[in-house]
Amino acid sequence: MSFITLQNSFFYGMILKAIHDLSAELKSYMPSWPTNPFLVVEPVALVPRDGYSMERLAGLSHTGTHVDSPAHFFEGGQSVDELDLTRLMGEGYCLRPPLRGREIGREELSGIWRPEYDGKIVLLYTGWSSKRSFTREFMYNFPGLTKDAAEFLVERGVRAVGIDTLSVDPYANEKFEAHKVLLSHGVPIIEDLSNLSELQEGKSYLVAALPIKLKGGSGAMARVVAVEVE
Repeated sequence: MSFITLQNSFFYGMILKAIHDLSAELKSYMPSWPTNPFLVVEPVALVPRDGYSMERLAGLSHTGTHVDSPAHFFEGGQSVDELDLTRLMGEGYCLRPPLRGREIGREELSGIWRPEYDGKIVLLYTGWSSKRSFTREFMYNFPGLTKDAAEFLVERGVRAVGIDTLSVDPYANEKFEAHKVLLSHGVPIIEDLSNLSELQEGKSYLVAALPIKLKGGSGAMARVVAVEVE
């Protein structure tokens, strides 16, 4: 990829090295949370017939790569259109915690933590996005954070937490404890990421995870990228 100097943006004076698209491809009947209805993308206009193309989307706001806001679990909580976007755009790091079963605990995070991660956007790589399919492994057996791991991230002042699974909580955790810990402290959650394997652990990236501005929404689909700059 050729290097491009960006002007008139918050990247001013930096050199763009690469943009990593961390978003899942949205398409009809894609695998998602097991109890959710499928996303359906339907053409309503076609160029040969109508002179233009247009599609209708029917599905849930928490489908594919998306951002959860506090309103997802707390009545009267901040909705996705009210989120502080500075939490979702800035310096971030990809972490690869060791997986022991389906839980990522405080010990797994603290063992790989570096001081520079404090106060940053943290993206957790498990490799699960590469398993995307209608299998029990992908849809039910994915790993997630324990309550104490979520508390650790809050203690470290992280701005947002992303993960490449369908949920930041393991499917078996019906109390959604990691969600509640993070969201109760105003930490947005970015779920169902893809391509985290492209990111180097411990390397600084400029991360942007901007959700659709859905009025009153508990969450919304997002296009998420990690930018390498020099």
